[in-house]
This record gives sequence, C-alpha cells and structure tokens, in this order.
Amino acid sequence: MAGLVVLTVGTGGYLYMRYNGNIKSAPLFAGESGDAGHEVPDAFGRTPINVLVIGSDSRDNPEDCAIGGDCGPGANADVQLLMHISADRSNATVMSIPRDLMTDLPVCKDENNNKSKGGRGQINSTLAYGPGCTVAAVHKLTDIPIDHFVKVDFVGVIKMSDAVGGVPVCVSDNVYDPYSHLKLSQGKHTLKGMAALQFVRTRHGFGDGGDLGRASAQHAFLGSMIRQLKSAGTLTDPSKVLSLADAATKALTVDPGLDGITKLAGLADDLNKVPPSRVTFTTMQTGADPRDDNRLVAGPDAAKLFATIKNDQSLSGDQNGANSAPSLPPPADPASQPPSPPANGTPRRNIAVVVKNGSGAEGRATALVDVLKGAGFSRETTTGKSTPAEHTTVRYPAGKEGDAQQVAAALGLPAGAVEAGSGSSIELLIGADWKEGTSFPAGGPAAPADPAAALKGAEATTADKDDTCVQVSHENTVSLPRYGGMTPIKAFDRSPEIPVSAP
Repeated sequence: MAGLVVLTVGTGGYLYMRYNGNIKSAPLFAGESGDAGHEVPDAFGRTPINVLVIGSDSRDNPEDCAIGGDCGPGANADVQLLMHISADRSNATVMSIPRDLMTDLPVCKDENNNKSKGGRGQINSTLAYGPGCTVAAVHKLTDIPIDHFVKVDFVGVIKMSDAVGGVPVCVSDNVYDPYSHLKLSQGKHTLKGMAALQFVRTRHGFGDGGDLGRASAQHAFLGSMIRQLKSAGTLTDPSKVLSLADAATKALTVDPGLDGITKLAGLADDLNKVPPSRVTFTTMQTGADPRDDNRLVAGPDAAKLFATIKNDQSLSGDQNGANSAPSLPPPADPASQPPSPPANGTPRRNIAVVVKNGSGAEGRATALVDVLKGAGFSRETTTGKSTPAEHTTVRYPAGKEGDAQQVAAALGLPAGAVEAGSGSSIELLIGADWKEGTSFPAGGPAAPADPAAALKGAEATTADKDDTCVQVSHENTVSLPRYGGMTPIKAFDRSPEIPVSAP
C-alpha cells in the first residue's frame, strides 16, 4: 500500500510529505534490560522479518472517545498479532496472542521514565507503558526476535475498512453481542466503518465467548481484507490508494525502523510477495489459568509453535518454498557470501542425503534425517556410520555442489560448511558445534521436524480461504436487561429494535 503511494505521488510530492507527517513513532523496546532479539541470516544472507501488530483500545483522543467506552488516558492491547515473513519471502505466519494471557512480564520504562512492576500479569496490560513494553513482553514469552511493531487505533480500523470498500465476512448464525454492539444475521455481509470495528472487537459473540473466538474472527477479517486488496481493484484505483494511505498512516504508531513512507513501502513489498495461500493465521496454544478461570496461560505445545516461527519454518503445508534459493543472484564476492544453488537445481525430492553423527550427542543423525525428509528431501535420505567431527559440513561428489547447497540452506548452515568430498553421495556430517536443535546454529527450543506438529491444539487457516463462516457461540455468553444470560443467537431474536450492523 505504502509502495503504491510512493509510485503515485513521487518522493518529492506534497502528498508524500503529508503522509510521512501522519506517521507517529515510539521506541521499539522499552524493557529495562536486554533487547528485542536478533535475526539469524540463512545460508544466503537473508533474514526473516517479525512484526508485532498491536490493536490499541486507547480512547485518549476525541475521535476514539466518541466510539464509546471509558474515555481518558491509558491503554490495553485488544489485539496482539505476531506477523512472521520468511527469509525467502515465500510464506508468512500471523500468530495471535490472546489478550487474556497471564505470563511473566518484563520490567519496563516508558518515555516519561515511569517504571512497571514486571512479574506475573496479563500481557495486554503492558501497552500502558508503550508499545515497546508489549514488544518486550512478547519477546520474553516467545523468544522470537521482533524487528518492528505497528500499533493501530480504533478509528484506524474504521477508516481503513471504508477505504477498501468494505470487508466481506460470513457468520454461521444470527449474532448479537450487546457489549461490542455487533448485530448480524446469518450469512455473508460486507463490513464498513463501525461495523468493521464491532466485528474485530467482538469476543462474547464467537467461539466460547472468550478471546480465542475473537482471534478466529480477526483472522477471517484480515484474510478477507488481503483478498479484497488483491482482487477488488483497490490497488489499481489511484483515488482508493490515496484514501487508504491517508487512513492507514493517520492510524499508525510504529517503531523508528518504519517511521516513513519509504520504510513502510519496503515492508509492504516484502509482504506482497507472499501469495494468500501461504499466509497462515493461527493462535498460540493456551490452557485455562488454574488461578482464574477467566484468564489463560501458555499451553504445553506453544513452545513448538514459537520455535517453528523462530526457526523460519513454514506452516502453510508446502515446505518446498521455505529456505529456497533467492531469485536474484548473490553479491559478487563469493568468498564472503553464502553459495547460491543453480537456477535449475535438482528438486528436493530427488536429493538423497547420508547423515552421519560426529557430534557426540545421541540421536542427532536420526533427528536430522527426519528434518530433511520433512523439508521435502528424498525419502531415501538415511543415516550413515558415525565419524567424530568438530565442525558440521555438507560434502558432495563431483557435479553435486548445487544439491549440497540446497541441503545447507534448508538447515541454516553457513557457506563454509559446503565442501567437496570423496564419496559418491551427499553427506551431512554433524559436528560437535551442533549438539541440539534442528536449525544451525544450535540454540533455543527445537522446532518439530514436521511443522504441522507445531499447530497441535491450535486452529489454523490461510488467507485464501473464503468459504468458511465464523462460528457464532451457542453458549450463554451474553445477557440482556430483563432476560439475563443467553446465547448471542437468542439475543439477536430478542432485540428486534436494535438495527443490524450491516445489511
């Protein structure tokens, strides 16, 4: 979106200056100690991008306050989405972190030097100390490096949904949530303005009436917006592009790494390379908080999902694109840059690898055989006789250097790990420098060999899915005066005087 604005108005134009001036910024990290983490380049020198998207419930300006609720200073994070764009830009993952999650929070300092207590608390409360504190909390929870944040306010959701011409959604039943004021009849609707905000904020109307149901609705909304942007002519209509850019930039607070149109354009270009079918929406696994039934804690499988994202593994089901060779040639200095596979390289399914364990750690060869098979390499990949080694290498016979480079890229091995060998097979020799983990260099929790295992206990969908409806709650999650508790479906029937949010 930002890139189109640059192309439309030019870098020296009045509108460019206006949109640049709209954007507000704040520090990326507000933790008292440490930082937001650092990305590890793949074998081709490329790094993933992780962006924390924060939806603020702040009502400290007249426009947001007019929407309703408690007006004044202070803010909580209604929405926390960690967006991961892979190093090769072939796939993306958007993981929701429920606002009701209880976790170990960092000590933060805001821009006025106010200091948070830290310790166990609800993760959405960190926004009171600035988005940099929410970044610190999410990094502490997941151990995933966070490169940027984007904070969006209430009015921004309204204006952006209008700018794209409305966002199509579907609900499984009639629904009325008197808390968010969303009222929709069963079936499909196009949401604009306030209806869009009501939809993404509704929590009592969907699923079990909690934050997980709201996350599913937000995933459906965002997937639909992506399809709308790509297919409805929005990005080919200059007036719509300018309207969308004006709405978006007014709604955003970003870190200094994104505080300009050209910087946002780079992020937009990276995300635009990913097809909707390879944008996966999911929610981190959670369980009930034993101290409070109304709160959540991280589930036992959440660490697998975090590690899969951190290790840059795709969750879209097609692993052949992940860690593939870049489409552009590598820089000119081959001594200092990672190798590049040939343009017409061997398909992974035809590359068999013999894995030998020289690390001294038990089970390493079998574990990495599973990783390679899960990444699409030949089912004939197998283990070989162990040979002690200090450093991990990938050795190749004559004519197979490109295949060896693909093996190294899939495992995150550096350029120097690929070398000519004397055998007849491609051999992965695991050295003492890689005693654990499934992506080199070792460190952090190991991601599962099959990335689908990372989604155990978590719902997932992709942005190209347009044939499903958000599930309305069939539990007594809302209440009405004179009636008491009931389902959102019954609330719809008993509130004929309330107008629907969208036709």
